[in-house]
Amino acid sequence: MPQDIEHRLSDSSRMQRPQGNPLLLSYSLQELLARDTVQVELIPEKKGLFLKHVEYEVSSQRFKSSVYRRYNDFVVFHEMLLHKFPYRMVPALPPKRMLGADREFIEGRRRALKRFINLVARHPPFSDDVILKLFLSFSGSDVQNKLKEAAQCVGDEFMNCKLAARAKDFLPADIQTQFAMSRELIRNIYNSFYKLRDRAERMASRAIDNASDLLIFGKELSALGSDTTPLPSWAALHLSTWGSLKQALKGLSVEFALLADKAAQQGKQEENDVVEKLNLFLDLLQSYKDLCERHEKGVLHKHQRALHKYGLMKRQMMSAAHGREPETVEQLESRIVEQENVIQTMELRNYFSLYCLHQETQLVHVYLPLTSHILGAFVNSQIQGHKEMSKVWNDLKPKLSCLFAGPHGTLTPPGSPQEDGVCPH
Repeated sequence: MPQDIEHRLSDSSRMQRPQGNPLLLSYSLQELLARDTVQVELIPEKKGLFLKHVEYEVSSQRFKSSVYRRYNDFVVFHEMLLHKFPYRMVPALPPKRMLGADREFIEGRRRALKRFINLVARHPPFSDDVILKLFLSFSGSDVQNKLKEAAQCVGDEFMNCKLAARAKDFLPADIQTQFAMSRELIRNIYNSFYKLRDRAERMASRAIDNASDLLIFGKELSALGSDTTPLPSWAALHLSTWGSLKQALKGLSVEFALLADKAAQQGKQEENDVVEKLNLFLDLLQSYKDLCERHEKGVLHKHQRALHKYGLMKRQMMSAAHGREPETVEQLESRIVEQENVIQTMELRNYFSLYCLHQETQLVHVYLPLTSHILGAFVNSQIQGHKEMSKVWNDLKPKLSCLFAGPHGTLTPPGSPQEDGVCPH
């Protein structure tokens, strides 16, 4: 069987020899992003006998489709991707939480599912595969069975790629060194972006907290201005002052509510345009790290085990030959030939895995310019947010003139007692 696979792959690759080096990718970030944009939105919960089931509306621009999917549908789709493309970057799914899933968890999982499906929909080999089209456009009730049938009846990418048997021919001689260097570089980039994401989350969270504080600040000023406690007789001389102050304070809640709204908008914008893009890139980098581990623990490990088994069988055959047991020798020879075929196939898979890793490394670097998108979104958010809030603050300033009005009606908040030339005692 392994020999038959090898010959079939070799024949088909000779018949359709590609132009140039197929190892090299020629995509830009804009081309990848333009492949598809998929929206994942929550739809109202359906109550079961024991649990509430969360469903998502998944809408694809490319396929002009809108389908309903459960989390378990994503799980089966993820499994089929790994089955069919074991040597490619398959992003991880967010964890499943059976009980006590609050709104924050559900929203976080929705965002993670959206990042997952967009990375998959824009990945060159995935985007042209039938299981992606099924997941994004099949509206029947048995989507999970359809996905399994489509993935399992044709084998994995190695079995179907016309170049699999010749992958070694396209690899650079120092592929192992390049692999180690790329892995180290991606690890360093991941660590830096992880820290950037954490700081961006903190800044967005502070903007939302600032909005809450500004709203409460305005409400307290309004409450102070609306106080109906009678003025004591000993303060009667200041009746008009307190009344005008109250009137001024009462109206400030509108401006502070507007400030709170602007701060909340800035925080939400940074969550959507900065934090989410950072999370998207981190998901991609993590999938690359996972792929490297699968390469080492999967095909490479199996290849080494096959070689070890082959060595044991050779030693057993030598012992049997010295013992002059013809039947045993014949059986061992047959098993050794079979094991040689296994080793040959594993070697082909190992080189094909490195071939895919080389392409996936290029794909990560295609995504690197996303950094400029993230920084641009962050800078624009800060400029727009400060600009809008500055306008509200400037509109608010004249309304405070009756609180601290100087000789010419200018705003002059009082200084400390020492600055006014008054002894604190």
